[in-house]
Amino acid sequence: MVMHRVNAVRVSRIRHFPHNPRLSNRGARYARMQAYVYKTERKADTFVYLAKRDDFTLVPEPLRTQLGPLSFVLEVALTPDRKLAREDANVVRENLTARGFHIQFPPQADPTVRPDA
Repeated sequence: MVMHRVNAVRVSRIRHFPHNPRLSNRGARYARMQAYVYKTERKADTFVYLAKRDDFTLVPEPLRTQLGPLSFVLEVALTPDRKLAREDANVVRENLTARGFHIQFPPQADPTVRPDA
């Protein structure tokens, strides 16, 4: 990042570019989205992302029954360039926009890897 001195104050050049997605909140493509993450007590490594905190009404009743009790884990800001541990942030954003929720299931075991190796 190039810095310029303006009136004896250091100013970052990056602020002079309004099209920069890190500075602009114009357009849904770069819009920040909050997600609320819950873990299920019944299924290990299974998480539910919600668009609205504690709003489980959009999760279908049969799925809610299977998941069992959910406990709040964290609130996360999802941006297109956000890195998540096991999920693609863009897929999570799309599901939250379309459905209001996203389910993160545990990773599948790789059949080519022997457990005793």
